[in-house]
Amino acid sequence: MILRSQLGQTVRCFSSSARVLKHVSHIGREPIRVPENVTLNPSATALSISGPLGTTSVPLQSYMKIEFPEPSMMAVTVEDAEIKVQRQMWGTTRTLIFNAITGMTEGFTVPLYLVGVGYRVALEEDPRGSAEGGNGKRLNMKLGYSHSVFLPIPTHIKAEVPSATKIIISCTDKHQLGLFAAKVRSYRKPEPYKGKY
Repeated sequence: MILRSQLGQTVRCFSSSARVLKHVSHIGREPIRVPENVTLNPSATALSISGPLGTTSVPLQSYMKIEFPEPSMMAVTVEDAEIKVQRQMWGTTRTLIFNAITGMTEGFTVPLYLVGVGYRVALEEDPRGSAEGGNGKRLNMKLGYSHSVFLPIPTHIKAEVPSATKIIISCTDKHQLGLFAAKVRSYRKPEPYKGKY
């Protein structure tokens, strides 16, 4: 009978993969392909991205490094991957840059469906205009309440209503698009059993 302490000495673990670095961000180490119609201007504190749909900027921490191994490729690295905060921000910064490049070239689109008896939506002119930061249009939604729900559309959001139960919203900023979609959804959240609003 082999004791547990002796078992650890007799059995050796083997691995076929070489461990070059102990801590590596799996998302952050992937290079980003930069399209030809996108211009990148890195600085010490931010990365400016210009594309066909506009210009945006991604803030950079002091330990983030931007490298260009090829003309159409960009790599994001950190000074010391052993520090936990730098490892966390490595993948986050790479994803923010990738989303900004996608937003400036293609944009983001989210379809929202109104599922429920009598639920309707219409896109109409906002009588208040663009006084409160809107673009002059609003959504008029009938969601089963005794009153209609009016939601002004911000300037950075484009909304379409192809049918009475479908809203298509688009934006160049993925974060702002998600916030507005969550605001629309918050007026009548789907019930947990059938998914109806």
